[in-house]
This record gives sequence, structure tokens and C-alpha cells, in this order.
Amino acid sequence: MIKVMFVCHGNICRSPMAEFVLKDMVEKRGLKDQFIIASSATSTEEIGNPVHHGTRNKLKEYGISIAGKTAVQLRKKDYASYDYVLGMDQRNVVNMLRIIGHDNENKVKRLLDYTDHPRDIADPWYTGDFDKTYEDVVEGCVSLLNEIFNKMEK
Repeated sequence: MIKVMFVCHGNICRSPMAEFVLKDMVEKRGLKDQFIIASSATSTEEIGNPVHHGTRNKLKEYGISIAGKTAVQLRKKDYASYDYVLGMDQRNVVNMLRIIGHDNENKVKRLLDYTDHPRDIADPWYTGDFDKTYEDVVEGCVSLLNEIFNKMEK
């Protein structure tokens, strides 16, 4: 079982987008039963709130439902439960480490660190550009899956 946790500031835009994009990708490959995929926040500001309408609308364009998802916060114990703990930007990573402590197993990275062009995913809460966020999330999820499949083959 491969366990992936995506993390952003509020768990209403980027990390749920990544969660449901990756869930869609693994389901379409017939691998749904081999993955546990979740998302969470570093802050408490949005806990219990639904996914932002911009993310909901963007995913709806691709037939991806986020029904029932509400924001939750990353917990220290999540580090032990997941194989990949992936922030959307470097600030998320700093805050994730503040919550979980040390990353002794090298699980904590940015999602786009798996791509050929490592970078932050801009927060559409501020930019309003859910299209660009979606493109970055898809790029990151494809690269992450390639990394996972390469490890499985070894």
C-alpha cells in the first residue's frame, strides 16, 4: 500500500486538488486499491470548511468529484502513517516540519520536487489562477507516479 499526504496552508485549494487528481489517476489505471491518498493543512483557519469553489469548479471540468471533502489539519502522527508527505510550496514544508518534527526518513518534499523543474505551486487563493495550479498539480502527480512506479520496479 502506497500512502500519500498532500499538504498546503488551508487544505481548501491546492492540496485537495492534488489529492483528487492523484486519486483519479490511480483509479483510471486500476490501482485504486494500492493507494491511500489524503490531504491536510498546516493551519487551523479553514478546518471543517469545504473545498474552495475555484478548485471544485476546475476539477468538475475534468469529471473529478471532491464530494464530502472538508479541510483537516496535518498531525504529527501523519508522518509515520504516510510514505510521501508533500507540500505545495516551501513555506508549507517549513510549517509541516514544525508540526511533525524531523524528517528522518526523507518523506517531506514539495510535490513539484519530483518534476524536471522543481518549484512552488502558486496559491490560487491569492493568484486566482486555478488553471495554472491545475497544470502544476497534474505535472507533479504524473512525476510522482513515475517515481513510485520506478521504485516498485526495483
